[in-house]
Amino acid sequence: FTAAISACKKGSSWENALRLFIVMAQSAVEVDRITYNAVISACEKGGEWEKALRVFSAMIQSSIVLDAITYNAVISSCEKGKAWEKASKLLGEMRCSMVEAGTISFAAVISACLKSGEWEKSLHIFNVMTQSKVTSTAITFSAAISACEKG
Repeated sequence: FTAAISACKKGSSWENALRLFIVMAQSAVEVDRITYNAVISACEKGGEWEKALRVFSAMIQSSIVLDAITYNAVISSCEKGKAWEKASKLLGEMRCSMVEAGTISFAAVISACLKSGEWEKSLHIFNVMTQSKVTSTAITFSAAISACEKG
């Protein structure tokens, strides 16, 4: 099942990934973190951020240990959906749960803020990133510069 879900993710077929996930969950097959991550990523690639959040919630309810891949996928889905508040909240949850928030995590939240016109928030997240000793990239610097241009 997981391989098929991953193939759906690569083929941008979030609907089929979700269908397979539901079939898998209804059968006696164990759903693991890799499978959840693949479904969340498929939803993210399909622009279905709310569905990605539902799968993420189901993952938590199933007591599956969350990792950076999980958080990055769900934060990226929120970024694509311009759900900056949820992306920012997830970043906070990630850091509180001792999952290492890296450049990808921060860049997605910064981008979500910028896409939503929240340039001040994006600069705040950039500052938190630098204070946390997370490596900045050309993408994060460019986002910070864009925020300054908007302000």
